[in-house]
Amino acid sequence: MTTQTLHRRLVIGGAALTATALALTGCGRSADSGESGPKATTSVGSEPATGNLTVWAMGTEGENLPKLTKEFEQANPGVKVTVTPIPWDAAHNKFTTAITAQSVPDAAMVGTTWMGEFADLGALDPTPSGIDTAGFFPGALDTTKVGGTSYGVPWYVETRVVFYRKDLAAKAGITTPPTDWDGLKAMAKAMQEKAGAKYGINLQPGGTGSWQTVMPFAWSAGAKITSDDDKQFTFDTPEMQEGLKYYQSFFTEKLAGTDLPPNQTEAQFVSGQVPMFISGPWMAGSIAKLGGDKIKPNIGVFQLPKNKTATSFVGGSNFVVFKNSKNKDSAWKLVKWLSDAKTQASWFKLSTDLPAVKAAWDDPSIANDPLLPVFGKQLDDAKAPPAIVNWEQVATAFDTEVEKMAKSGQSPADTAKAIQTKASSIGTGS
Repeated sequence: MTTQTLHRRLVIGGAALTATALALTGCGRSADSGESGPKATTSVGSEPATGNLTVWAMGTEGENLPKLTKEFEQANPGVKVTVTPIPWDAAHNKFTTAITAQSVPDAAMVGTTWMGEFADLGALDPTPSGIDTAGFFPGALDTTKVGGTSYGVPWYVETRVVFYRKDLAAKAGITTPPTDWDGLKAMAKAMQEKAGAKYGINLQPGGTGSWQTVMPFAWSAGAKITSDDDKQFTFDTPEMQEGLKYYQSFFTEKLAGTDLPPNQTEAQFVSGQVPMFISGPWMAGSIAKLGGDKIKPNIGVFQLPKNKTATSFVGGSNFVVFKNSKNKDSAWKLVKWLSDAKTQASWFKLSTDLPAVKAAWDDPSIANDPLLPVFGKQLDDAKAPPAIVNWEQVATAFDTEVEKMAKSGQSPADTAKAIQTKASSIGTGS
């Protein structure tokens, strides 16, 4: 199962842009609270870590992590950490081959859509009770949970908010960002009628329908992807239809278009052709790089508008320890150290990956940024799909049906039914 999703990262203030791939998902219940599921067999004591640790990490993270683990080695003189960088496009096969051959590293960065698969293979060690998970963003913590058990910790996160042109919003008479569904639609209409935009908002930033854009509307309407036990899909519900109907309405009312060239979101934003879109934090750096100093002061962001809730999507990457690690105790000590707020702040300065630990957002490098705190607030209400083995296949089916709805006028009811039928035929894999 190939589960990489392109994810571009940035330093918002300096508009520095890098690129890597990212896998995204998660849901479940924690074993730390006494729920059912495998129990942790390793404790995390206060004594220093010792021995050799092998760690795998992907993309730019794999290249930067050795700079950070040097600090861990200094704090634990008896340990040696060897980090192996792995290209994202080769990572999934490398992991599954290693799991089959029982030649896994001690610990690794794992894309969240791989959690269900790797846990199902029995490869991951349950999170010890000695690791305090209370400080993580709830949605990010859910991405570590599979079938009633927590495996690993969230390492870094991202979420989606609404980007808008502040100058064009002012021209359109919008002085305060909207907070509800009606307000977002009114703002998109005003951007067209008063600010000269071709479309008020781009809801297909990748060129096609995307579950990562649509599901926040559905979640905010009260929809769920699966039943509580993750055994059955629940796409064909009134709540799902409500989210789909709201998304489709932007196209039927010509506030969003299906005729926009793909992967031109930044250019459309800078030109004012489409001055709003929904995406992640990396886009600010990409826009600033394209538009220069003139555009920077006019980049604004606000949280997703509210229906029943104002729920967005949470993505990122987790850090896990493998069950076959020969040095699990020290591996978990490394994971615990990576979860410390000070370490997370240091990692942000090194990598621009946003911290999964709330306390790290108090660091001035994040707190004083003009845009990042909005993403931090949004992370308090953000979800990911459940950690099921077959999610990527289901996501592809979802996108196909949403595209029919946006481009061909397929009804929200028929769209929900078709997604349910396809998802049920694929199965959760559990």
